[in-house]
Amino acid sequence: MTIATAAKLRALPVAGADLPANCGADNSVNPGARIGARIDARIDAHIGADARRPVLRNRRRFCLEVGQLAVASLHAELTLHPKPGLVSPVDNGSHDDMDAGTFLRSMFSLRHYFVRICEAGLDNAPFPVLKRLGIEAEQRMLGATAGINTHRGAIFSVGLLCAALGLARRHRTPLSAQALRQTLMQRWGADLGAHSSIADKADTHGLRVAARYAVGGAREEGALGLPSVFEVGLPALQATLAAGRGIYHARIDALFALMAHISDTNIFHRGGAAGAQTVRRQAQQFLTAGGTAAPAWHTHAMASHRLFIEHKLSPGGAADLLAASCLVQAALQRWPATSAQQADERLPSHLSRNINV
Repeated sequence: MTIATAAKLRALPVAGADLPANCGADNSVNPGARIGARIDARIDAHIGADARRPVLRNRRRFCLEVGQLAVASLHAELTLHPKPGLVSPVDNGSHDDMDAGTFLRSMFSLRHYFVRICEAGLDNAPFPVLKRLGIEAEQRMLGATAGINTHRGAIFSVGLLCAALGLARRHRTPLSAQALRQTLMQRWGADLGAHSSIADKADTHGLRVAARYAVGGAREEGALGLPSVFEVGLPALQATLAAGRGIYHARIDALFALMAHISDTNIFHRGGAAGAQTVRRQAQQFLTAGGTAAPAWHTHAMASHRLFIEHKLSPGGAADLLAASCLVQAALQRWPATSAQQADERLPSHLSRNINV
C-alpha cells in the first residue's frame, strides 16, 4: 500500500467518533481533538510522522482557505451598498451604536474561529464542540466591539457551513449545494433541532421575539438546514450571475430576496409586526420591478434605504444569511464538484512513488 493510499485513512469512520461530549474518563478532553488524534495515530502507524506532514499541511491549507472565504463573505456583505437600513462604509444605516469600523473589528476577532470550526468538521466533531467554539467566538466578538452584537447570526450560520465544508472534505463528498446541506443535516441535524427549541434558557432578543411573534430565527434556520441560504439566497445569487449582471448586482438581488422571504427577528425587535410588513413589502416591490435588471433599481434601493432609516429598521438577519449565501457560492466556485476531492488531499508524487508500507 502506498502513502497516498494510507492517507485516505483520514476519510474512514473512527470507532467512537459519535460518542457524546462527556464520554470517557477525562471529560475535560475536547472530543473533537480525541477524534483527530486517533486519525493521526492511524496514519502514523502506516506511513510515519515524517511522511504524514504533507497530509497535515493540505488539511491545514484547506481549513485556512475556508476561513478566508468566510471572512471575505462577511466583508462582501459589509461593503455592499445600497443596503436598506444596514451599516456599510457609506453610512451607518439605522444604527447609531455601530459603524463599518465596528464590523471590521468584529471580523478580525472571528478570523480564527472559522478555521477552527472547519477543522472540527474535518474531525467529525459532535455538536457540543461546535457550540462551544461558537460561544467562544461570540465572546471574542463582544470583546472586540465593546459589547455590540455585529455578527451573532453569522457566527451561527457561517460557522455551521464552515464545519459542513470540513466534514464534506473528510468524506470526499463532491461539493454541491445539495450535498453540503445534506452533510450538515445528516451529522448535526438532530442536535440543531434540539438547539432551536424556544425553551432554551438563553435570553436573547431573537428568542424573545420568536416567542412573542411566533417567528423563526437563526436557530430555526439551522434546524431546517439553512433553507433561506440554499433555497433563497444562493439561487438568487446564481440567477443574477447567470443573467450576466455580475457579483455586485447578484448580492443586491440576493439581499432583497432574503428580505422578502425571511421572518427577521432583528426587524420584529426594532419595528414589530408593522416593521416586518414594511420590509417585506419594500423588498417584494423591488423584486417585482425586476431587481437589478430594472433601469432604476439603484434609485428604488436608495428609497428603501431612506425609509428604513426613518423607521429604524435594520434587516440584520437577512444580512447574515447573505454572507452565508456568499460563502456557499464562493466555495462551490473554489472547489467544483469534479475536482474538489482530488488535488488538495493528495500526497506529493515522489512520496507515493518511492515509499511503500
